[in-house]
Amino acid sequence: MTRPRADAEGLAEALGARGIAALIEPLLAVHYADASPLDLNGVQAILCTSANGVRAVARLSSERALPLFAVGDASAAQARAEGFVAVASAGGDAGDLARLVGERLSPASGRLLHAAGTAVAGDLDGRLRARGFAVERAVLYEARAATALSAATRAALAARKVDFALFFSPRTAAIFGRLAAAAGIAEALGDVAAISISAAADAALAPLGFTVRRIAPRPDQPSLLAALDGLLHERDDP
Repeated sequence: MTRPRADAEGLAEALGARGIAALIEPLLAVHYADASPLDLNGVQAILCTSANGVRAVARLSSERALPLFAVGDASAAQARAEGFVAVASAGGDAGDLARLVGERLSPASGRLLHAAGTAVAGDLDGRLRARGFAVERAVLYEARAATALSAATRAALAARKVDFALFFSPRTAAIFGRLAAAAGIAEALGDVAAISISAAADAALAPLGFTVRRIAPRPDQPSLLAALDGLLHERDDP
């Protein structure tokens, strides 16, 4: 599992329920900004495109009543866990989030705060500005790329002990490709099935020799797990 550790723990539990032992290999480490408390004066809603954005907002503000729009169910669940009381999930990607906000909010009601990292996927802000919204992007964290695969992951791949590799973003897929090549274990991927959350993430894996690659039907964790379940079924009933 290539997700940051805080996001991987719940996924590990879901895999354990399927009888799959999880090897967590975070390819991104989240570093939160040492920022001043957020100025939410005039903000009608907070937009979060990741659970890390939710965590960052919670660190910098005690406000929990302001509406929070999350890109997906995992981010929405994190927002509720942090105490936000008016949470809506777009259940998809940045385009889905822009559509949900456009349907429920009015540009005349105030600006939107987009809690973001230094790397942003999708043009959420541009889509909303095209609808007439004033959007402020607050860069609240940085997801730094790993510089090498861990010894445990290198050994497991080399020993052909890994059956599946799960990728939740194009960036982590690309990082994995670089680090696998640097470790000299690219050939071991011939025994591994890769499952990606999006076509863009899958495209980053194309140069690698995975035995099979699958894409989740929707860009969220339940859909990725459904794709995994499909592979498990194929293996049990070829």
